[in-house]
Amino acid sequence: MRKLFIMLTLLASISVASQEIKFGKVSKQALEEEYYPLDSTANAAYLLKQRKTFYEYNRNTGFRIVSYFHYRLKVYNKQGLDRATFNIYYASKSGSTEKISSVKGYTFNLDENGEITKDKLSDKSIFKERQSEYRSVKKVTMPNVKEGSIIDLKYKLTSPYIYIVDDLSFQTNIPIKKLHIEIETPEWFVFNKIGKGFYTIPPKSSKKTRDLNFNVDVYDAENIPALRDNEPFVSNINNYYGGLKYELSYTQFPNSTIKTYSDSWENVSKQIYKSSKFGGELERTSYFKEDLQNILAQAKGDVQKALAIFEHVKNKVQWNSGYGKYTRDGTKEAYKKGTGNVAEINLILTAMLREAGLGANPVLVSTRNHNIPIFPTLDGFNYVVSLVEFTDGTSMLLDATEKYAMPNVLPYRALNWNGRKVTKEGYSTWVNLNAPKHSSETNTLKVKLDEEGTVEGLLRTKDEMLSAMLGRKRYNQYEDDEVISKLEEKYDIEIENFRASNKENVYKSYNKMLKFSSEDLVENINGKLLINPLLFLTDKTNPFKSEERTFPVDFASAWKETNNVSIQLPEGYKAESIPEQFAIGLPDNLGFFKFKVTNTGKTVNINSIIQINSPIIAPNYYSSLKEFYTKVVAKQKEQIVLVKG
Repeated sequence: MRKLFIMLTLLASISVASQEIKFGKVSKQALEEEYYPLDSTANAAYLLKQRKTFYEYNRNTGFRIVSYFHYRLKVYNKQGLDRATFNIYYASKSGSTEKISSVKGYTFNLDENGEITKDKLSDKSIFKERQSEYRSVKKVTMPNVKEGSIIDLKYKLTSPYIYIVDDLSFQTNIPIKKLHIEIETPEWFVFNKIGKGFYTIPPKSSKKTRDLNFNVDVYDAENIPALRDNEPFVSNINNYYGGLKYELSYTQFPNSTIKTYSDSWENVSKQIYKSSKFGGELERTSYFKEDLQNILAQAKGDVQKALAIFEHVKNKVQWNSGYGKYTRDGTKEAYKKGTGNVAEINLILTAMLREAGLGANPVLVSTRNHNIPIFPTLDGFNYVVSLVEFTDGTSMLLDATEKYAMPNVLPYRALNWNGRKVTKEGYSTWVNLNAPKHSSETNTLKVKLDEEGTVEGLLRTKDEMLSAMLGRKRYNQYEDDEVISKLEEKYDIEIENFRASNKENVYKSYNKMLKFSSEDLVENINGKLLINPLLFLTDKTNPFKSEERTFPVDFASAWKETNNVSIQLPEGYKAESIPEQFAIGLPDNLGFFKFKVTNTGKTVNINSIIQINSPIIAPNYYSSLKEFYTKVVAKQKEQIVLVKG
């Protein structure tokens, strides 16, 4: 009977999905639906995501791009109520802005008598907010949204940026019952269509003639599954949602020659480099020549020159948190003011390195919150770093925007697969952005127990590479008292003394030392003392809980955590049992875990090492990684049992 009910529900769902959806009209059946039939865990679902994009032509003003959007969304429970607000982003650069218009919406509910009610979106619920010099957002809050509501929203976007077709979104973190997208482009504009994520929809392509010929692509799909955004170790979930990017390859207007844009990486590199706000800035050197002469007078050898210039730029120009591959105010102005965006700072760095006779080139980067450029693209990069290549074959990746940056260790935000080196001559190659060594944390923990179960001890932590950079960023902004409070909360201990060394010296390890005590780390059961071998350093839960994963696990860096613990036993006690030695590895040398406990009579010593050898773990290794962590957690939670005798 239950199977019959489920089958009828699914058939009804498919029937509803196949019906034409008209704005402003909903069925009682859809409002009565208590959960999404194909995913009962969904908090909400799109019943429809519809978009039509086309070019309008005016003989006086030329082309513009017009897009119409229609979203119908069903809210199933309280967790889905945040869907009542829509953020519609658009370009708002002075003198050339996109326009959002014709915003209309309704919220549908069932009243106590089972009748359909309809609340209209008010203009008072639409707000404009400027996010930056170049981008704004219209926040639309739908009225009277509650569990079971259906939201209907449509709007129009008009854009003067005729060479940019906004990316197509096929998938989100909630299911989509029906998706329909139409894209019409003039035959004079030729676009590369670059797939994104792990869900694809093949287009139905045709041609249409109005005043001129248009290429038409239609994307239709039903029952698109959600891609959850609550997984750990994800750089940017938007990189993995299924979708499509329209990247302009070339234009050919009547009686004109072909003008190329992004048909190859070489062409992309040339396009970017020839900009006055990129390559042009690298030619400007007069503003720093005197400072450079002073630097070079002190530095000996190419490596020292590079490091001295790197430290000078870090201290001279502070990052204003601005991203972009192009300068805003220019390198000279940024150098003079002492502040600039990422392009200004790292192009200054590159220009100074070149002027010093070093082989330096800019490297284009897409940050972790941006995207992953795989195919030739002009707008896939939003960040710049510098690469110095020495005559002996070694090299340094440098980012002077980060106070605690060190050579070949980029900030976390920039660790996103590969960057693209571009040269003055137009050559372009991929550059691995990952650090050459593992990010590492080494903990040395020495503790003394008494027979009441009180623990007193000393913890020394040594952070290197990315771990050192992140540690300095996390703690150097606070006074010691504040750091102590944060560490007490993190470890659930009482700290009597704290000291950090090499706080500012990025060329040495970042070290912390803390003296502590705790009455909560030992269990006393029938006169026996039970304690976790790693005490408060124990991994208590497996971070990977999903049964499967369709996108990579992103640790940002290869890493290693070493814990060396020495436990001095209370007078008159001995170890009745200790965990057995254990070791496990991941396939294809992706990592390992080693755990060893030794008993010398008066002390128990523990050595634990977890090492992951790749920043990125592909989805096909997810089940192995999950099982690996299950065994790591289980082993670390095995207890040492102490008895009198």
